[in-house]
Parts: sequence; C-alpha cells; structure tokens
Amino acid sequence: MYHDTLLARVVQSDPHWKPILPTPLHTRYTRAWSDKVTLYKWAARSLELIRFTQLLIEMLLRRKVSDKNRWRGIVFLETVKMILRFTLLKVTTRPLLSPPIPERDIDPASMPPSSTHTSPTLAPTSPSPSSPPTPDHLKNNHIPLQPNALMLTPAPPARADTSVEDYLLPKALTTSSVKPSMLLMKPMSSPLEWVSECIYIIRPLVYASMLSTKKHEGKALVTAFAMELISRSLRRTPSHSADLEREEYARRDRDILWYLLRGSVWETYSRFVHFMPLLLKRNITNLFRPKVEAVVEKTANTPILGIISSLVKDWIPLVDEYYYCEYF
Repeated sequence: MYHDTLLARVVQSDPHWKPILPTPLHTRYTRAWSDKVTLYKWAARSLELIRFTQLLIEMLLRRKVSDKNRWRGIVFLETVKMILRFTLLKVTTRPLLSPPIPERDIDPASMPPSSTHTSPTLAPTSPSPSSPPTPDHLKNNHIPLQPNALMLTPAPPARADTSVEDYLLPKALTTSSVKPSMLLMKPMSSPLEWVSECIYIIRPLVYASMLSTKKHEGKALVTAFAMELISRSLRRTPSHSADLEREEYARRDRDILWYLLRGSVWETYSRFVHFMPLLLKRNITNLFRPKVEAVVEKTANTPILGIISSLVKDWIPLVDEYYYCEYF
C-alpha cells in the first residue's frame, strides 16, 4: 500500500507520464474519494490493513491464547471492520466497493529510469551527455541492406469499413468515461437500499459472533446466508450505464460460492436429489472434506494436476482450523 502511494505520487508529479491503458473505473472512483476526503482515505487504508493481516493475527492468537480468547479477538476485528465500513458508507452515501482503495495500475518497469522530477525515495539521475558508441563491427559497414522480399509484398486487401470500426470502437467514449470520478456510482436514495447495504455490512459480525458461541454455532451459516439473500433482494438494480456498480454486485454474487467452504456445508453434505428417501430413513450424510482429500490423493502423481493437488492438500488444514481462511 505504501509503495502504491509512492508510485502514484511520482506519476502525478511527472507531466510527461501518460498511461498506456485508460484508468479503470474502480481506480478513478476510489482515488477521487481518497484525495478529496481524508476520513475516507484513512478508513479505507485501515480496513485494507486489517484484511491483509487478519489471518496472521488469528494465527498468533491461536498460538498464544485460549480458543475462547481467540474468538473474542476475531469478533473484535469484525467489529472494527464493521465500524470502518459504516464510516465509508456515511462519507460516500453509496454502496461500498471492495477493495475501497485504488488498486495498482502502474507498472514500475514502464517508468523511465531517469527523470527530471524529484523522487520521494531516490535522488534524480541525469541522462548521459554522450550517445552510446557504435560497435566495431558496424563502423565500416557502408553497404546498404537489401530489403526482404516479404517486405515488398503488398498486403492483402481488407474491408475498409471493418478496420475503421475495429479501430474506433475501443476509443469511443461511454457515459462512465465522461462522468466525474466521484459520481461514477449513484448515491442511495430509498430506505430499502440503505437497509440492504447495512445488512451486508453487519453480516460478517453476526456470523463470527454466532460461531464464537456453542449455543448458536449450528445456525451461524444459515443466518449469514439468509442475510446475504435478503441484502441481495433489497438492493437496487443498477442501470446499464452504471458499470462500476454492476461490477461490484457481480463480485458479491460470485462470493456467494465461498459458502461451500464454510461450516456444515464444508463438513457434511447429502445427496438430496438421488438419495432423499434413503436419507429420510437412515439419516446418512457424506463428508465433503474426505472426498476432496480422496481426489487429491488420486491426482498426487499426475503431471500438472499433482502441483494443484499438493496446494489443495496444504490448504485444507487452514480451512479446518482458521476462521479467516473460510471467510473473505
């Protein structure tokens, strides 16, 4: 995060810098809020700092304190994250983006090695006054190089209208391209939109609080999933021009798949479609985790798949033992 701020500062101080690709909408939106509102900038950075270190904090708590205190630490982290998200919601009055800070869209290798601007970390370097010398094997080369036959062959005829359309369409401006950066997402207006976003924000804290108590541990997954569906049903339908909001809602819909790696869904599952009568009589459940481990063992010696299976095998204990490996 600190390096990203340094790179952004260098780029802003160089008037000759021009990005190869247009700036993503997410970067434009989050950078505009970070530059204008100091509270948003530090709340977003604090939220991302917790997200980057939460698994490490849980590992330290697991080694140093009891299991009960570990869950207290997890609930405390989720409480802090909830407060920071509500702070961002109050500042922007718009649905939250993830991540709330600009992502790196600058390749440091594409930056010139020498520049006239003042770098925040390095002293400016001056270009070499003399041009590079000519190699010895080219000094006496006075015979011009004959052009290749392929270079003299005329290009095949192509449709002029198609080539012009292919060239102009990527350069055409959209409504998001001309909107001010802070207005790329429309503010929330109706009470249902606020209720939807508030449910989405408090959902992680409710899930962690129910898991920390043995009494409500079995209902934690169902409650969190129900809150997810309620928030999804109450949220507004973005217009076709609201590209940034549509991307955020699509990401939230994809994150629903992570429920397959949580709680009882990960521990047990039943084949309701084919064996429903048998399940009702004998209450047979099949463990999901052993089946994943069986697939890993079968593909351990298979080329290419063996690498993936070894990674999955090392990842399974993390899902079993740590809360922040199953919740993102």
